[in-house]
Amino acid sequence: MFDANDIHMMQNALALARQGRFSTSPNPRVGCVIARGSQIVGQGFHVRAGEPHAEVHALRQAGVMAQGATAYVTLEPCSHYGRTPPCAKALIESGVSRVVAAMTDPNPLVAGKGLAMLEAAGIRTQSGLLEHEARELNRGFLSRIERGHPFVRLKCAASLDGKTALSDGRSQWITGKEARADVQILRAESCAVMSGIGTILADNPLLNVRNFPTLRQPARVILDSRLQTPLDSRVIQDAGSPTLIATLSKDETLLQKYTNYPHVQIVRPSEKNGRIDLNHLLTLLAQQGYGEVMVEAGATLAGAFLEADLADEIVLYQAPKILGNAARGLFELKEHARVLNEESAWKIIQTENIGRDIKITLKK
Repeated sequence: MFDANDIHMMQNALALARQGRFSTSPNPRVGCVIARGSQIVGQGFHVRAGEPHAEVHALRQAGVMAQGATAYVTLEPCSHYGRTPPCAKALIESGVSRVVAAMTDPNPLVAGKGLAMLEAAGIRTQSGLLEHEARELNRGFLSRIERGHPFVRLKCAASLDGKTALSDGRSQWITGKEARADVQILRAESCAVMSGIGTILADNPLLNVRNFPTLRQPARVILDSRLQTPLDSRVIQDAGSPTLIATLSKDETLLQKYTNYPHVQIVRPSEKNGRIDLNHLLTLLAQQGYGEVMVEAGATLAGAFLEADLADEIVLYQAPKILGNAARGLFELKEHARVLNEESAWKIIQTENIGRDIKITLKK
């Protein structure tokens, strides 16, 4: 069905798509290669929402050389008018003879319509080439569309004995500068960074990307049931990215104080057992276009995500330090004795040395 050249060209398209991993949300990351046999005549990737899609960049570069060529796209070309015209129409007008998509687009506005439009115009279409890689690249977009939830990455840092802070709450710095720089990359890939009010009160973090310039800063989502986020905190004072405060408070006097900050939004998830319903909160975030959420929080909130089975990935940075019994643990969870005799729900998919620390990535 697909030959070695097809695979090579789609690998190039996927590499292009990865270049948009810091900027395309809420749109998917898409790359496109226009080729005549083994010769690439045009290529491009989607940079950010509202700007030309990958196919348009590639077709502009290819010009008349697109006639009779094959277009390799990491996601089915769109068939509808949104903020930009449909890419399927542009491909038809260019004169390409074949379109290969890594996967169909689950967005109800597309969902096979793009490939059908191409076929109706006499263009041969195929899909499913390197689909697994394409899905992984757009796991946030796909999770939002298919599950109605963002993809949730739980980021943790701990000592060798599984501690995250001293008994008095001090935690800077368990890991080294290299690990902290790596976290900046994870933040840049995320649509939003989530934390709890405890972290805000204890550390007053910015929760943004600072080590390198990026076209899009992740939003900040603060879980604050009683609306205690200080107005002079950095997540309120810094308007460089949206700050969403999820609260159960109905105190209009408190709520009114945040209306002076245009980048601050109050989110009202439902209540569950006296706490914010995490499942409902994730639904609300998905409805606003957030596809990938990274949770950077203390043991209570991190444990709550695990207890509710809402984490899709864990990234653990483990430092070669021992903090002792009195130090604070990684997760606040009830005991699960049966887990000892069962196969783990989590699988280690990658380990790597980051400076002096070890980065362990686990998935369901």
